[in-house]
Amino acid sequence: MRRGRAAATAAAAAAGTAAVASATVALRDADRRHRLERQLRVYRLTVRRTAHLAAVKVRGARATEEERARLEERFAIRSAEDVAQVLGGMKGAIMKAGQMISFIAEGLPPEAQAALATLQADVPPMAPSLAAGVVRDELGGEPEDVFLDWDPVPIAAASIGQVHKAVLHDGRIVAVKVQYPGVDKAIKSDLDNAEFLYGLFASFALPNMDVKSLVDELRARMADELDYTHEAACQTEFHDRYAGHPFVHVPAVVPECSSRRVLTSEWVDGLNWTDFLAASDDGARQRAAEILFRFAQGSVQKHGVFNGDPHPGNYRFQPDGSVTFLDFGLVKRWTPGELESLQPILEAVLAGDPTGTVDALVFAGFLRADSGHDPQRIYDYVRTPYVPFQQERFTFDGDYVARTIQTMLGFDGEYADIIRSLNVPPAYVILDRVTMGLAGLLSRLHASNAWRGILDEYIADGPPSTPLGREEAQWRASRQLAAR
Repeated sequence: MRRGRAAATAAAAAAGTAAVASATVALRDADRRHRLERQLRVYRLTVRRTAHLAAVKVRGARATEEERARLEERFAIRSAEDVAQVLGGMKGAIMKAGQMISFIAEGLPPEAQAALATLQADVPPMAPSLAAGVVRDELGGEPEDVFLDWDPVPIAAASIGQVHKAVLHDGRIVAVKVQYPGVDKAIKSDLDNAEFLYGLFASFALPNMDVKSLVDELRARMADELDYTHEAACQTEFHDRYAGHPFVHVPAVVPECSSRRVLTSEWVDGLNWTDFLAASDDGARQRAAEILFRFAQGSVQKHGVFNGDPHPGNYRFQPDGSVTFLDFGLVKRWTPGELESLQPILEAVLAGDPTGTVDALVFAGFLRADSGHDPQRIYDYVRTPYVPFQQERFTFDGDYVARTIQTMLGFDGEYADIIRSLNVPPAYVILDRVTMGLAGLLSRLHASNAWRGILDEYIADGPPSTPLGREEAQWRASRQLAAR
C-alpha cells in the first residue's frame, strides 16, 4: 500500500510537472502569436501605404502641378486615417511611436491632422482586476488595503499605463499610474525589431522623411519609460527645482506607494488642454503659451534636463493662471559638452551670421568642413525654426509650423542637398521634437510675444522682459537667498 501511495504521488507530481510545462508552452505560444499579430497589423499597414504612395507617384508623373498637389493631399489624409485606425488601440511601443510622430501633424492637411490627433487620446483601459493585480504585486496588498479609497475606473489610459484616483490613509488625494501587465514584453519585442519600427514610421511620415534617428532615439528612451522608479526620480527632480514657483507646478511623488510599475503622485485638478482651449480667453491663452515656453527653455538652457514629450495631455491649467506639468517618463538629460556645442550655433543664427553659423556647425560635428555648400543657403535652412526670435514680435500659427516642418524635414525639397549633408546625432533628436512639438502647441494657442527677449533671459542671463519674467526672477532670487 505504501508503494501504491508513493506511485500515486509520483504520478501526481509528474502530472503537475507536465501541466506546468504545458501551461508554459501555451503562454510562450500565446506571446509569440501576440507578437506576430501586432507585427502583421503593422506590416499590412506598411504595404497598403507603400502601394498607395507608388500609385500616387505613377499618377502624379502625368498630372499637372495642381493635380499632383491634390493627389498628395489625399494620400496624406488617407495615410493618417489608416494609421490612426490601426495604431489607435495598440498599447506599447507601437502606440508611443504613433504619438511621437504625430507632432508632424501640423505639416499635414486639416483632415490628416484630425486623424493623427486621435493618437493623443486615451486608449481602451485594462480590466479593474488586472490593475488591482499590478498594485498587489508591486505594493504588497489589494488597492483597497493600500489606499483608504480606490476608484477601479481609470481617469485616463495611455500607451503604457493608466491612471486611477485614490486617497491615502492620511487623507491626501493622489493619482496612481499603473502599468499594463505584459506591456514591457510587448515593448521589448517591438524595440528589438528596429527594421520593423523603421518601416512603421516610414509608412505614415512625411514623404521622403528620414525617420531613422527618431526611431533610434525612441528605442533608447522607451526602456526608461518602462521603469516608473526612473520617472519618479525625474518628476521629483523637477518638483524640487520648481518648488514655490509662481506659475509652474510639478506634482510631488509619493515614494512609499510607488515602484517599478506603479507611480503615485499628488492629485491635481485643473482644465485639460481641450477644455482650456474651449473655456479660455485670449489673455489666458497668451499667458499659458508663455509659461509653456518658459518651462521648456528654463529646463533646456538652465537645468540641462528637460521633458521630451510636449503632449497636450501633459498639462493642467489652473484657475490662478499657473500650469501643472505632468508625465516625466521621457526625459532627456544633457551630457557634458552637448549643450555647449549647440550654443555657438544658436548665437550665430540669432546674430544673422551665415559664415559663423557654418563654422559653428562644423565645430560641433554637424557638418563637414568640405561640404561645399553656400554658407547663405546653409544659414537660410538652419534659421528656419528660429524665425520667431529674429522679429520684434511673432505670432505662431499653423501655416508657420507647417512651413517649418516641411522645410526642416523636406528630403525632396529646396534644401534636400543640405539635409543630406548634415549629421544630427540622436542625442539632439528629442530637442528637435520638443522644438517642433512646442511650436505646434503655441500655434494652437495663437501665441504672440516678443520671444527673443524671453529667450535671452535663459541663454544670456538677460533682464526680465515680461511681467512673468519679473515674477520668475524674484522667485529665483529668493531661492538663492534662502540657499545661502
